[in-house]
Amino acid sequence: MKTLLCIFALLFSGVLFAQQAVTLESPKFKTGDNPQWKEFAFDDSQWATINSGVNWERQGYKNYDGYAWYRFHFRLPSSLKAKSFMKDSLRVFLNRVDDSDETYFNGQLIGKTHGWDKVREYHISANASFLKWDADNVIAVKVLDTGGDGGMFGGNTFVNMMDIIDGISISFHNSEGKGVFTFQNSLQQQVTGNVDISIIDTETQKAVYNLKDKRTLEKKAASQLSVSIPSDKTKRLQLVAVFAESRTGKTVKISQTLPYILTPPASAIPKINSAKAFGVRPGSPFLYKIAATGEKPLQYAVENLPKGLKLDAATGVISGVLADKGDYRVTMKVKNAKGSAEKQLTIKVGDLLALTPPMGWNSWNCWGLSVSAEKVKSSAQALIDKGLIDHGWTNMNIDDGWEAAQRDAAGNIASNSKFPDMKALGDWLHGKGLKFGIYSSPGPRTCGGYLGSYKHELQDATTYAGWGIDYLKYDWCSFGEIAGDDISLAMRQKPYIVMRDALLKQKRDIVFSLCQYGMGNVWEWGEQMNGNCWRTTGDISDSWESLSGIGFSQTVQYKYAKPGRWNDPDMLVVGQVGWGDNLHPTGLTSDEQYTHISLWCLLSAPLLIGCDISSLDDFTLNLLTNDEVLAVDQDVLGKQAQQVVANASYQVWMKELEDGSYAVGIFNLKDDFQTIALNWNDIKLNKTGDKKVRDLWRQKDLGAFKGSFSTKVAPHGVMLVKVTE
Repeated sequence: MKTLLCIFALLFSGVLFAQQAVTLESPKFKTGDNPQWKEFAFDDSQWATINSGVNWERQGYKNYDGYAWYRFHFRLPSSLKAKSFMKDSLRVFLNRVDDSDETYFNGQLIGKTHGWDKVREYHISANASFLKWDADNVIAVKVLDTGGDGGMFGGNTFVNMMDIIDGISISFHNSEGKGVFTFQNSLQQQVTGNVDISIIDTETQKAVYNLKDKRTLEKKAASQLSVSIPSDKTKRLQLVAVFAESRTGKTVKISQTLPYILTPPASAIPKINSAKAFGVRPGSPFLYKIAATGEKPLQYAVENLPKGLKLDAATGVISGVLADKGDYRVTMKVKNAKGSAEKQLTIKVGDLLALTPPMGWNSWNCWGLSVSAEKVKSSAQALIDKGLIDHGWTNMNIDDGWEAAQRDAAGNIASNSKFPDMKALGDWLHGKGLKFGIYSSPGPRTCGGYLGSYKHELQDATTYAGWGIDYLKYDWCSFGEIAGDDISLAMRQKPYIVMRDALLKQKRDIVFSLCQYGMGNVWEWGEQMNGNCWRTTGDISDSWESLSGIGFSQTVQYKYAKPGRWNDPDMLVVGQVGWGDNLHPTGLTSDEQYTHISLWCLLSAPLLIGCDISSLDDFTLNLLTNDEVLAVDQDVLGKQAQQVVANASYQVWMKELEDGSYAVGIFNLKDDFQTIALNWNDIKLNKTGDKKVRDLWRQKDLGAFKGSFSTKVAPHGVMLVKVTE
């Protein structure tokens, strides 16, 4: 399988701080909007100060949506221009803004951008009349946030002069063991320099590959250089490439860990990976796929299957209807030419769905509003063909962008031309053993501007049931316009009560996912809405700042998680993402992706793949098919991990499991390797006696440890272990 890797981001440390820069620190901040706030002379001395590297929700402005302004005061030294090789352009680097910005320099508009996933960088002439060299200046940034996290985030903001090296970028693509570097020159002049490429084994810190090359980059042109990539995908290898420009000596650099695989290959002997419990309401259609790996073909059987259900012995799909409430305990069996396996399953017929967190796929983080029936079907088929369905991934959820522009004459919601027949799509998915999910909003419009369910809730719920929908993501969006200034708990709950009641009237089970970004501490009352899961955060993006900010903030929600009721820190951002037609490899490093999956499993979070499944590379597929890691998420005890150790260098999260053991995640927050010693007493385990420790990613027993356990953890990485007393 092709390995689709990685357009590496330019490391600003190798470019920007080799020359002078003015760091923009501690801006003045105020919520609201006033056109006077852009002016240089405006008096903001009574405003609060804020950190522009972190979203405002995490700095005392919880759940604030709307306009706000940042005002940076700084002195602009002429030495910036004097010491620059190129003296014509000044750069203003603001990092990221959620969702939109307008940026003013001494009252003059220099740029505006919409989209939280885009880096804000504006260039202006160094001779612009509004610049005040060797004097005080003000950059004012007007921000609009429409939901979830808001404001500026992502790290340093600064002003500096553009230089020759700023016109040079490096990207890297690796396919089937051949790495290709592309050196792009965006300048209207020829550039020469020296290239130094190394691949380093991080275990030994020795270079396993090195190449030096002198290279001339023609104006407005790209130059490529091929290198051989070591074939051993189990080693953690660090790639470093540097281009040193000849005239100034300044450098541009990329540095990234090549994806490395920890999970051993699945055995040819059958293994059942399904969770131990499944919930259904009496009289509702029953659909359950036994998840099992092993050399194909597999033969499936179920002992004690209750009346009303039937099994397809070739596919492992159980279907039918159960009329009576109660617990039905069955034994699932799978066999092939290599052996057999069996596992107990409790079918709970009652009022509760999603007894373990939903697992599957959602279209938003890859396709955004460009989703179509063809893309859904291609991802579903890839989920089957690549074996993800054999590890428990079964939900196929359409997000925003499916709705027609108008309701029909009877007021019924309809799909647009990208989805010509929703009922047929649902039947096709169900025939494959997959569940079918959909998206709406309690407001008049969805976040993408499509029709919402406002005043048509029962009608829409009935339509969804007729299409065969199994999962509804219900996104707050424009209901904020209905709520206005009313932020009472009753108003937060109102639209979800209406849809709750509408769903309960259907003769079909529809998992109810409340998407309102954690407003009003939804985890405290989501169960009253009959919510099966509820978003606790704003939208995630494929950056370490977003991942760590969201994941490690889930510190108080654990007490509200239990079977059928799950805290949701948003969807997964691994693989090819993009929120539209232009997909790109996730911005997370390999180690950050191991952290992502480990932490979400510890949090008992819904696991919804957000990438194009048809383009999964070996690394991402391996990341999503480690059954021992996924079992942490799907554990039927239904507890969520607690943060038991937290400091500036590392964190430890611990989750109690059904068998009496504990899943423990040791997370390195630093940019360097560190050895972390974990004392059993620190995580409230009995400090006497040995503890057995198993590495879940490597599926390997590490031995028995008395008193403590010590491990080396990669930068932004994790050691995920199972500890048995």
